[in-house]
Amino acid sequence: MKEVTYDKLKEWDRDSYVLIDIRDDELVDEGIIPGAIHIFPEDLENSAELAEISSDKKIVFYCQVGRKSKEIDDTLEVLAGRECYSLSEGYVGYICSCMNDQAELEERKKKAEASIQKKYHKQLFSPFAKACKIYKLIEEGDHIAVCISGGKDSMLMAKLFQEIQRHRQVSFELTFLVMDPGYNKENRALIESNAKALGIPVTIFESTIFDTVDTIDKNPCYLCARMRRGYLYSKAKELGCNKIALGHHYDDVIETILMGMLHGGQIQTMMPKLRSTNFEGMELIRPLYLVREADICAWRDYNELHFLQCACHFTDTCSTCHEDGTTSSKRLDTKKLIAELKKTNPFVESNIFSSVENVNLDTVIEYKKNGERHNFLDEY
Repeated sequence: MKEVTYDKLKEWDRDSYVLIDIRDDELVDEGIIPGAIHIFPEDLENSAELAEISSDKKIVFYCQVGRKSKEIDDTLEVLAGRECYSLSEGYVGYICSCMNDQAELEERKKKAEASIQKKYHKQLFSPFAKACKIYKLIEEGDHIAVCISGGKDSMLMAKLFQEIQRHRQVSFELTFLVMDPGYNKENRALIESNAKALGIPVTIFESTIFDTVDTIDKNPCYLCARMRRGYLYSKAKELGCNKIALGHHYDDVIETILMGMLHGGQIQTMMPKLRSTNFEGMELIRPLYLVREADICAWRDYNELHFLQCACHFTDTCSTCHEDGTTSSKRLDTKKLIAELKKTNPFVESNIFSSVENVNLDTVIEYKKNGERHNFLDEY
């Protein structure tokens, strides 16, 4: 299929073409080119929406980085006689193209910061500050490595750290740390563009994690997550940090609790902070612990920001994985289950979260403490 760059596309009359987004649901949830229609690749042949597009309009397909859309079979019957293109560098190319105006970048930064201070203060900064206070995540003299993956969560976390540091209630240092595990050039460019637009002075270091996990057939996402965590700890310690901060939010926490029960046969959760067992003196903190994902998305959309969902090699085929090693489908299924339960129980999310705050050991058959198993019969 022929390709067209986004800069060239901007020269066309907007009424002369239709954009078709063929990415997964979770990537689309992170943002979509304005005016685009979302159709899965497997649905193209029988798509009523595609068939109804006027025959005199060009059709421009795009995926995340322009590889999957280029492979679309333009001999499909529904595309017969149409002028079709693949958007070069895909959605990422579109985002990077929007980041070239310096004056616009400064305006984006000011708007993003003002929205944290005013419009979304209650939804974002307040729960961020609350988590930092009640879980004692930020302490005097800390040097925190704010780990930025390129997604909406870690980028917002970086801005919230800048804001809380501005309040000067506690003296601490920040290093905004980006690890490049082998990003393709489009994804790395997007991370750098977003950091520049938001005024986040990132420190980037490289590793070969993606090349390593590419050869793994079983649980590559889990291995990737473990390796990335180790590299981040190691680099943060080298830079003089005593903590790394990850961008897991409230919804990640409750999904993890439910996934552990349904798929792992265990009751556990993401902790708001953890001491590293492999890097002495290092801690992991999760300051977005009480922040809702919907509020993060609202902030992102209000500021017309566009972030990566996942920047791994699997993104080349528009798939996703997560920092904790879970796959997109399993976590997405859990997210949908919670949404379905909420229809009949509006408190289901807070109840799931509270369940790990209200564990009654008198009613638990077995539990583990420091790796040792305890049974209720031990003290019956």
